[in-house]
Amino acid sequence: MWIQLGSFICVWLLLLLISGTRMLIGWEALKRFPEAVVIYSCGHLFFILRAWRWKIFYAWLVPFPDLQGTWAGTIETTWSVNSTEPPKPPIPVLLVIRQSFSSANCVMFSKESGSTSNVAQLIGDEETAQPQLCFIYSNRPRASVRDGSEIHAGAAILKVVMKPKRILEGQYWTDRKTTGDIQVLFKSKKLMDRFSM
Repeated sequence: MWIQLGSFICVWLLLLLISGTRMLIGWEALKRFPEAVVIYSCGHLFFILRAWRWKIFYAWLVPFPDLQGTWAGTIETTWSVNSTEPPKPPIPVLLVIRQSFSSANCVMFSKESGSTSNVAQLIGDEETAQPQLCFIYSNRPRASVRDGSEIHAGAAILKVVMKPKRILEGQYWTDRKTTGDIQVLFKSKKLMDRFSM
C-alpha cells in the first residue's frame, strides 16, 4: 500500500511539474487530481495485467515469479493397485499453470488422468524466503482405468527453483493415503490442453 500511495503522489507531482502548476496544496493543484487518478489507474492496470511478469520487478517489488506456462516432468508415487505389487515407475506428466498477478490455477495431465486445482497459491517459505507453489486438487482418472484408480483429491507443495534451470519440485499426498514426489521443468509458455509428450 505504501508503494501504491507513493506512486500516486509521484504521478500527481509529476503532472503538476509538467503542467507548470505551483507545488502547493491549493485549488490549482487539486484541479489536477482527477487527471492524476486516471494516469495512475491506467499505469496500475498495465502493471497488474502485464508488467508484473517482467523480471526486473521480481523479488524487490513482486514477491513471486511468473510461472505461467507448461512444465514437463514426472511424479513418483507410493500408490500401487494392491499391497503385494511394487509402486509404479515414474509417471510422465505435464503441469500447466495459468497465473495472473493475484491468482494461479494448476492443471496436471498424465496419460491416465487429469488433475485440476481447486485452490492454488504462491507463498514464501518463512525460513528461506524461497517461493513455493501450493495447491489442492481433484483428480479424475479416465473411465478405462477407474477400476484401479478412483477419483480422488489431494494437495501438493512445490519448491520454486529459478536458477540454473526453472524447476518445480516437491511432494504431494492424497485422500487415498498415498504420497509421492513431483519434479517438473519449464517447457514452454504455450498452455497445453491435454497430455502430449
